Amino acid sequence: MKIYGLKNCDTCRKALKALEGAEIIDVRADGMPTDLLDRALLQFGDALLNTRSTTWRGLTETDRAQPARALLLAQPALMKRPLILRGDDLFLGWGKDVQAQLIEG
Repeated sequence: MKIYGLKNCDTCRKALKALEGAEIIDVRADGMPTDLLDRALLQFGDALLNTRSTTWRGLTETDRAQPARALLLAQPALMKRPLILRGDDLFLGWGKDVQAQLIEG
């Protein structure tokens, strides 16, 4: 299982601690495979963008108008975290619904 996020993100660290054998990939330092990004965008759409982040608030209106893919390639920290890959399944966030599927299921 792989967790795509930021190593210093509290939510990503909680997910890493709860998911035995998972590894974290820091999207800021290591990037994310473009095929995985495309798949995540197809599945989650604009929900993949964290529009509540300080990074988002720091963008100009012109920057915010760019397509989500371009924004995420330029600013990986804009991704809602964590993005979890388990086998062929993708999960976004660390809400109770995701936790239930990954820990209990």
